[in-house]
Amino acid sequence: MLLATLASALLLSGPVAATPAKEAPWLPEAAAYRLTLFLGNLEPLPWDDIETAWSEPYRGSEFSTGAVEWLDRESDIKPDGLLNAMMREDRQAVFAEATRLIALRIEEELDRALATEDPATAQQALRTARELYRAFEDGVAAADSEAARRIGLAWLELNSSTGFSGVLGAGSTSADRETMESARAVISGYLAENYLVDDFATRRALSALPETAVLSGRAIEVPPSLPPGSDIFDQDPLPLLVLNFEEQGIDETDLPLVAYGDMLFDSAQIFGSPARDLGITCSTCHNRSDINQRLFVPGASHQPGAIDVDGAFFNPIFNDRRDDPLDVPSLRGLRFTGPYGRDGRFASLRDFTRNVIVNEFGGDEPTPFMMDALVAYMLEFDFLPNSMLTTDGRLTDTAQAAARRGEEIFNRPFAGLGDRSCASCHVPDANFLDRQAHDIGSVAPGYEGARAGALDTPTLLGTAYTAPYFHDGSLPTLAAVVDWFDETKSLGLTEDDRADLTAYLETVGAADEPYEAFDTENTAFRLAFAELTTFASTIDTLLPRRDAEHILLLTDTVAADLSADASTMSNLPARPEVYALAAVGAAVRVEDWEAAEASWTAFKSEADAIEERAF
Repeated sequence: MLLATLASALLLSGPVAATPAKEAPWLPEAAAYRLTLFLGNLEPLPWDDIETAWSEPYRGSEFSTGAVEWLDRESDIKPDGLLNAMMREDRQAVFAEATRLIALRIEEELDRALATEDPATAQQALRTARELYRAFEDGVAAADSEAARRIGLAWLELNSSTGFSGVLGAGSTSADRETMESARAVISGYLAENYLVDDFATRRALSALPETAVLSGRAIEVPPSLPPGSDIFDQDPLPLLVLNFEEQGIDETDLPLVAYGDMLFDSAQIFGSPARDLGITCSTCHNRSDINQRLFVPGASHQPGAIDVDGAFFNPIFNDRRDDPLDVPSLRGLRFTGPYGRDGRFASLRDFTRNVIVNEFGGDEPTPFMMDALVAYMLEFDFLPNSMLTTDGRLTDTAQAAARRGEEIFNRPFAGLGDRSCASCHVPDANFLDRQAHDIGSVAPGYEGARAGALDTPTLLGTAYTAPYFHDGSLPTLAAVVDWFDETKSLGLTEDDRADLTAYLETVGAADEPYEAFDTENTAFRLAFAELTTFASTIDTLLPRRDAEHILLLTDTVAADLSADASTMSNLPARPEVYALAAVGAAVRVEDWEAAEASWTAFKSEADAIEERAF
């Protein structure tokens, strides 16, 4: 009954985004093609990145060579037309040549599969062909579900009819050539009609849609996807979250506004497409209030941990047409670190947060309740405890001698700093910041005479775990930061001075426990489940108010994430129980408040028992 209820709830709830799923590796040429589609839709178009997509392995690739070199080694197909189109910076020609190249590679592998008498060789060629077809697959599925079904069946028939070489010569079977030829004809016919045409219709947006669908003029939406090399998963180890109310022994379930804000911070539903459809949330960039050092999106990131949120991908109307990815900042101690934004352009955390939702990620205008909740939650973010530092920013007796010497340098005035010290901006008894913006010369001016290089002074607390440094992540270590200031500001530090000042910064930026500790009972799922049930506790407040809008936002988020996170449970029999919350949303969606209250009462009664068994 529970599984049937869940199925009904998910069908009624509409599209939801949950924890993103990892995808299988891409073959070099298929990866380069998908990167070409993605990058080709950015404005301005990053031609250097498109060239790199074909000349070098994509980030995280299991292959050591780029697509062009791979083709030279593995294929008789030459990418000359594609390379010429890239040289001319002809977007349409690049799309056409790249599309034909992938289709020809599929045909090449199918030829190999049918030409060989060896079943193992045929099966390997078919696996390669099938992996290459993956580059077109979502386009075919979006445009023509019946064609997608026929082609999927053809791949199955091909694989099942190649024969079997047996084990030590026993049990071998011959290939069914007639079935192979028939199945191959289905695939090749579709490729010829849609991906091997002489002239492709001009594409406003590059996608893997088949040519016949484009020519039909129908409005077809291909589900958003990130290109190969992307990484939006939480960093590992997971940063420790320190919340002010928890440190005071207050349970989040007793703070419904904070708990709802906590949910929103983990909800993709507050953003627009494509972020919402990809499962991107506030916590994607800011893991547990800190930073995600593995975050990377080709075309939007120049290195892990950085993102250009005002580019063409997330919200084209907010595109500033500048390639300016920023290092993701930590949100620890947020109530102390205003103004907000790298250049301090937002005095209000509320205005800053709305800008992120509506402008950067294209979400709908949040309700006042949503804004109240998000701000209430984020204002609870605290700095990591550091026993080597007093609350007024002085080193304790536990600090090493080098750090103590560095503390004196940190507070020493320098002529190169206008007779000020490092501590003049990073004020120790004010959480190592001054709430002002300064132009230290780290930002290249956008034009001659520009005065736009002033950046908000960042705190130094917790910085031992937030490398790289500066707004663009251009300096890899705190030692590099010291070197930069010494060299650009002519501080005249000796080698020992640099080492001592670095030791001081590392001590100030340290923490007693920077990461979440997991064991056999305190599992990642148990942490996630406890968070999600805490989010759900706000239904106690929302149900009596018959607040359907905010209940549905919660259940669409929490039910989907419970479903995704249940895959990490080791206690398999307990999995179905974690899905029960979806029934609340299903009842609210049809305004059956009595059923919603019954489902919620049932979920609460089981929650403690589920958590106890769900590890």
